[in-house]
Amino acid sequence: MNQIFLGVFFLILAGIAAGGFYMPYNGVKKWSWEVYWITGGIMSWIIAPWVMAFILTKDPVHAIAATWQVDRGAVIAAYLFGMMWGVGGLSYGLAIRYLGMSLGIAVANGFCTVIGTLMPLFLKGEFASKILATDAGRINLFGLIACALGIALAGAAGMSKEKEMSDEAKKESVKEFNFVKGMIIATIAGVFSAGMAFAIDKAAPVAFSSEHFGTETLWTGLPKLCVILLGGFTTNFIWCMYLLAKNKTFYEFTGKYQKADLTAQGIDAKNAEAVAQAEKAGKLKGLRIPILANIFFAMFAGLLWYMQFFFYTMGETKMGTFKFSCWTLHMAFAFIFSTFFGLALHEWRGSSKFTKSLLMMALATLIYSTFLVGYSNFMNADADNVTTKVVAAEAAGEGAASTLVTERALTAEQATKMTESIEAANQEKAALKEKEENVKAQLDELYPQASPDGAAQ
Repeated sequence: MNQIFLGVFFLILAGIAAGGFYMPYNGVKKWSWEVYWITGGIMSWIIAPWVMAFILTKDPVHAIAATWQVDRGAVIAAYLFGMMWGVGGLSYGLAIRYLGMSLGIAVANGFCTVIGTLMPLFLKGEFASKILATDAGRINLFGLIACALGIALAGAAGMSKEKEMSDEAKKESVKEFNFVKGMIIATIAGVFSAGMAFAIDKAAPVAFSSEHFGTETLWTGLPKLCVILLGGFTTNFIWCMYLLAKNKTFYEFTGKYQKADLTAQGIDAKNAEAVAQAEKAGKLKGLRIPILANIFFAMFAGLLWYMQFFFYTMGETKMGTFKFSCWTLHMAFAFIFSTFFGLALHEWRGSSKFTKSLLMMALATLIYSTFLVGYSNFMNADADNVTTKVVAAEAAGEGAASTLVTERALTAEQATKMTESIEAANQEKAALKEKEENVKAQLDELYPQASPDGAAQ
């Protein structure tokens, strides 16, 4: 039980990072979107994952290489789903750009929550046994529905805001506010961002390999992120390079001034002498691109972006057999904290009491959904105890159903249904365990057990 509380705590930290990652970008001045997005991305997709993996795990490069040898399909799938998530992450940033943090994250997370939570279960054929067949699963499903409802209320609040605020007020709260464009992009972001849930699931053999080489269980998800986020970097890098070439904004990485600012002053940006004269005359005061400050704010945002998955993988290791519900909790916490951050940044300034009431209803519904999902996990922990007793009863030659009748005061029919559910769940666990053991057996054969310092003997 304490492990589940710890897992939820890690997911709360992940939600804080996800809900507030965009805030440092507000400190970036006189850089185009593609410039600061790829700068932050280098931190979140390349630097941070590998630095944290090298610090907290044993030989991540070797662990990934070993996984490639024993189950390269898992590595490829994790990378490809990472590319899918990269499209979502790219759109995620654009959605916030046009809708603001609270509304942009709300709409994107709505689609991401449903798809990222349920689709892996459908793909593995586990929806009926893990969701429909147990009380804990059904409560989890109600929590997911509540989460989707809360995010729908947030969308309604955004539409209300769109109708009642003047263009000037919208621009004041979100500089590039565009409801239609933002909603389209947020929808794309939500669908493709669910790729992260698939990628984390497919990358499980990388975690097995990391554990094989001596990594503590809590940190075994970090090497998975190295593979997944490399896929995310690929799609974002390609798109940003396209925009940098299209908009001719490469110069902003090292240039002193934006060309638009020089043109507004009647100065030819290509004429270095004219620029120098304008500088001496004081005409360009306050127009200089703050390159070092921009790099700091962009990379800080990128670090926060990475930290959501850092804490997510930690929380995932603590949530037991209902690990799939981590995605629902993560999305809900991200929306809750992004709403608080959005209110702090006055994104809803000028909207009516009705609109703000819708937003508060959405927030309350999301909090309720996290309670339902969390409670279902507690029920699942209790169900594991019952399962243990049932297995012990069967081993002793006693009837499983009669054991449930005694333990839970169930009717014979209820006990029979619960027994069938337990048997199905045990079969799924056995299949997953068999796959895990198969990967580990191959690792043992190719790489003898790692020594304490992480070097293979």
